[in-house]
Amino acid sequence: MIEEIRIAGSRSPTRIDQMVGEKIRELRTAQNFTLSELGQELGISHQQLQKYETGTNRLSAGMLASVARVLRVPISELFQDAEAGTPDKRDPVTEARARCHTLVDRTNSVGKLETMAKVLRALSTD
Repeated sequence: MIEEIRIAGSRSPTRIDQMVGEKIRELRTAQNFTLSELGQELGISHQQLQKYETGTNRLSAGMLASVARVLRVPISELFQDAEAGTPDKRDPVTEARARCHTLVDRTNSVGKLETMAKVLRALSTD
């Protein structure tokens, strides 16, 4: 595990904060969220999200949990790069499932959701 040396009382972002922000940006773009869209889902401005992604501001534990929930990843995945030191690749099925969830979650029309369900049911029968 990476250890960070910090001056007592300092609230400045650390390298791990920056790596978590980079991971959030990677996941956001992989799921085709804009800064504004993900910010809206999280209840924050796109400017605040950008500060998290660049490591300018630190994320609270509650915000980490919210980001993981919206991006449909375990919280530990947000720290994957920080702990491993190498980029993390999720398996293709998990990636495809996350893209489908994102599309469904962004749809507010009952009619469209019912159509999506019919298409998925039709595709799932082998």
